[in-house]
Amino acid sequence: MRVATYRCWLGLALLGPGSGVADELPPPPSESAAVADATLYLDVLVNQVAKAELVPVQQRAGRLYLDSDVLRSAGVKLPGDPQGEVALDAIPGLHSDYDSQNQRLLLQVPPAWLPDQRLGDRNLYPATQARSSFGALLNYDAYLNDTDDGGTYLAAWNELRLFDDWGTFSTTGQWRQSFNGAQSQTRQGFLRYDTTFRHTDDQRLLTYEAGDLVTGALPWTTSVRLGGLQVSRDFGARPDLVTYPLPAFAGEAAVPTSLDLFINGYKSSTTELQPGPYTLTNVPFINGAGEAVVVTTDALGRQVSTTLPFYVTSSLLAKGLSDFSLAAGSLRRDYAVRDFAYGPGVATASLRHGLSDYFTLETHAETAESMMLGGLGGNLRLGTYGVLNAALAQSRFDGDSGQQVALGYQYNSRRIGFNYQRIERHGDYADLSLVDNPFTRLSRRSEQATLSLNLDRYGSLGAGYFDVRAGDGTRTRLLNLSWSKPLWGNSSLYLSANREVGDSQWAVQAQLVIPFDLRGTLAFSAERSKDGQDLQRVNYSQAVPVGGGVGYNLGYATGGNRDDYRQADLTWRLQSVQLQVGAYGSSDEMTRWADASGSLVLMDAGLFAANRIDDAFVVVSTNGYADVPVRYENQQIGRTDRNGHLLVPYSSGYYRGKYEIDPMELPADVLAPQVEQRVVVRRGSGYLLEFPLKRVLAASLVLVDGQQQELKLGSRVLHQESGGEAVVGWDGLVYLENLAAHNHLQVDKADGGRCQVDFDLPEGQGPIPLIGPLVCQ
Repeated sequence: MRVATYRCWLGLALLGPGSGVADELPPPPSESAAVADATLYLDVLVNQVAKAELVPVQQRAGRLYLDSDVLRSAGVKLPGDPQGEVALDAIPGLHSDYDSQNQRLLLQVPPAWLPDQRLGDRNLYPATQARSSFGALLNYDAYLNDTDDGGTYLAAWNELRLFDDWGTFSTTGQWRQSFNGAQSQTRQGFLRYDTTFRHTDDQRLLTYEAGDLVTGALPWTTSVRLGGLQVSRDFGARPDLVTYPLPAFAGEAAVPTSLDLFINGYKSSTTELQPGPYTLTNVPFINGAGEAVVVTTDALGRQVSTTLPFYVTSSLLAKGLSDFSLAAGSLRRDYAVRDFAYGPGVATASLRHGLSDYFTLETHAETAESMMLGGLGGNLRLGTYGVLNAALAQSRFDGDSGQQVALGYQYNSRRIGFNYQRIERHGDYADLSLVDNPFTRLSRRSEQATLSLNLDRYGSLGAGYFDVRAGDGTRTRLLNLSWSKPLWGNSSLYLSANREVGDSQWAVQAQLVIPFDLRGTLAFSAERSKDGQDLQRVNYSQAVPVGGGVGYNLGYATGGNRDDYRQADLTWRLQSVQLQVGAYGSSDEMTRWADASGSLVLMDAGLFAANRIDDAFVVVSTNGYADVPVRYENQQIGRTDRNGHLLVPYSSGYYRGKYEIDPMELPADVLAPQVEQRVVVRRGSGYLLEFPLKRVLAASLVLVDGQQQELKLGSRVLHQESGGEAVVGWDGLVYLENLAAHNHLQVDKADGGRCQVDFDLPEGQGPIPLIGPLVCQ
């Protein structure tokens, strides 16, 4: 009946507009009317993004129904969270279209109904477990000084470290000896400085210290030296983490969109967005005020640009993060004068906590037998207008009380930088630095303000004001002005003026620096002191190359009431040591000096010499293979020695460094299963990084059958001693590794059948000998 109706309608329509019959007929039925009740299996697209395949959609009386669980699985959060089956046309804000030709259900919903997208990561790079191997390190610095009419002395500073996974034990000291009858007020012989054991828990970001240590402090408190224990938060163990708040940019995308982020006019990143709300946090790690431009582009090329100002400062902690230190022990007395001298017992604690991305709380406490101190402060970000810091502390010492008030403000941008800090003390305020020094007094007030301006092609301008009122009531006020400007090439001009407030005279200085590429740098300067004396200086120097070489420094100064001043020194840096020699002084009295500094490392039963190692290091081992090229951060730094070792002395603690070996120069029978590794070394320790090179006994064989015909291509060979398998190639050739002195082969022929071969590995025929033909039978 339906087919007949269609044919009738089509025939009448063909009669043409003048027939008068077509105008009286009804229009053809729609597809929904033709199939009033049906279950359709359709692809679902939400805001032009495919979310599911072949979802059952109910069609009844021309309306489309969909189970609410299907919408939730597609990421759509419906208002009111309905349950069960819902009519799509009954949901306000949802628009649906049935694409019958492609069997798709097209849904358009508000972006707020879709899942939130958080783009960006607070980690600079993937976290890597820190490592340390057992070893020892000796840093040394020997200095010889000889002065006319002043005698001669030799001073040798040293640092000894022992380390492993359990931590690092270190001790420092100096040995000094005078010669030629020189009279010295400095102690002769050996003097111990610090002895400390340190362990860092990389997972919990905690560092434990025992021995001689310096207490943690806040900007408005004072550190002291203790002999005791300390536990503190150590964010340095995870340099991949960003601890301060980063700006976040939020918005909504109605359809799939490309987002471009521009920071201060430079393109920072490009991100592909799905429909829905988004929060962008992958902002480059900058400091100060800036401007971000977010540009979104949809599939049709339509762009929307949004400009957002922001302010970033590392003086704040991100919301929820805490930084603290707790220490207890005895105050260190006569540091660098006596080996072991300790005073009364004390304890100190500091805490910083990010209450929000705008405010970081600070608190501090100190206690001793006759003293107590407590303080509270914080840092507040004032939107995009900088950071305000303030703190209030109260102390009581020997029955006398006092207060300290600290207040400051900082603002930085590409054009301007301003910093103001003021600390004022009232009454008899005291902290731990006075407990063992009763005759010392803290300053009553300190105030400083600095300003810097970036004038682009006109250079940079700086100004500073410093005002300090000492504990005895004396006051010092200084004013500083400076201006610098790059000139041609890498040359620069620097001008400065200093004045003590209350004095009518200025001290001025002008300096011109002209580099000559590899030939050195020439610097001229002229000064005029507040006493009216003129002084001229000229200096010519060349820095020592990082990889080793020679550097020098020549200087001459004249003017004023003093004799002409001369200086000259030469530096020779080798891989194993750095040597220096020089002289300075006037024609009446000259001083000659020499210095040798470096490190000795004991690890993996080997002794290595290098330049001074201030932090971590790596010893690369190639399992006894010598002369293997080693690269660090894509730069070749040397070759392994005859024992297969190379010391890399300039790795930074907790830095994820890349170490490589070049296998291209290895013998053909040496296998390098790993040629690149990324390693994180604990602070102050070393790690033995092994590249397990090994010699492989290998050979190429020619296999033939009993009729001296090469075995067919594809025959499978099993080496019974190692279990290794290989396939016969053209001309009966097969390559085998991990061979023994005497070998047994079992061969499954490609044309059927099985045979065996026994052979001995010959000597003196090169790394990979050619053996055969061997008869397989």
